Amino acid sequence: MDFAIPLPVLSFLAVPALSSYSTQLNILFFYMTWSTLLLSHSPLVVEFFGTFAIRTLFYTLPSLIFLAFDTAIPNVAVLIKAQGESGLPLRLGSRKLVLVIAVTLFNVALGVAAQTAIDLVLTYVLNVKSSLRITTTLPMPWGIIKDLLRGLVLKGTLQYYIHRYALHDSNSPIAKWHRSWQHSIKVPFSMMANFDHPVCYLVGRWLPVYLPAALFRFHILTYHVMVALLSLEEAFTYSGYSILPSTIILAGMARRVDGHMMNDGQGNFGASGVLDWAFGTSIGGDVMEDLKAEMEKRNVEGRAENAVGNAVSNFKGKAKGKGRKASNKKDGE
Repeated sequence: MDFAIPLPVLSFLAVPALSSYSTQLNILFFYMTWSTLLLSHSPLVVEFFGTFAIRTLFYTLPSLIFLAFDTAIPNVAVLIKAQGESGLPLRLGSRKLVLVIAVTLFNVALGVAAQTAIDLVLTYVLNVKSSLRITTTLPMPWGIIKDLLRGLVLKGTLQYYIHRYALHDSNSPIAKWHRSWQHSIKVPFSMMANFDHPVCYLVGRWLPVYLPAALFRFHILTYHVMVALLSLEEAFTYSGYSILPSTIILAGMARRVDGHMMNDGQGNFGASGVLDWAFGTSIGGDVMEDLKAEMEKRNVEGRAENAVGNAVSNFKGKAKGKGRKASNKKDGE
């Protein structure tokens, strides 16, 4: 088998002055590990287990941890639940809760299997290229950023239109399934993000993520980065918590998820809220109100910091002035 050193590694070897030695060593180690993995395993095996591991680490495990927290110490969890006691998963009853967990785990595995099955048919049946690039050549940083930007924009657009018109503004079987499955529960928690009829899950959740990656033929590593980011987004925005790591992004998205679930899907169809704002389908505060509130908050904080800084400077100035006067008086005596 021919083995060519890809451009990223050639540039890494040619311009060592551009980065630290430890960074170069880490990149080289990662490249060698990645190349060894691809040379020792089938690309489809790497795709399946890599995607499954990403979904497990960044969605399933955090969601199960949040669920364990909510159920083990509900007296503490209720303090940070946006809907208070009504937002606790235990209120569903153990039977319904087990059903939600089982369906969610099945859907996550179904999405990974569907992705791998498509590439299996493309490569082994149709004898064409796989939908995702699985090569030893590492994607360049700018290429990763560019693909992530256009992938996330297209994903958000697809999800909004599918969610609004296919899953809600319709009397089709898929819309009825969505209402009777996911919207049978009014208050979200992380496991609810992927709880739906399997067909609804594939159309409304999986397809908007996979289709942009296949359309632009992402490198598998870029796809894994995007899946990791979106998995964390699902875990946090469906958590039902009022306290989240990001004040403006995740917290705003979580409020919109709450509004969508509690109002039987009458609005807030997109994750970011931008298209809901543009088309007037926002429920409660829209994304622009979130931005305005955050700007005002930061402006107030900035003014407070400036005021404190000025007060400290004035105090120091007065203290120095008194010190000089006392010194001059002593010298005069």
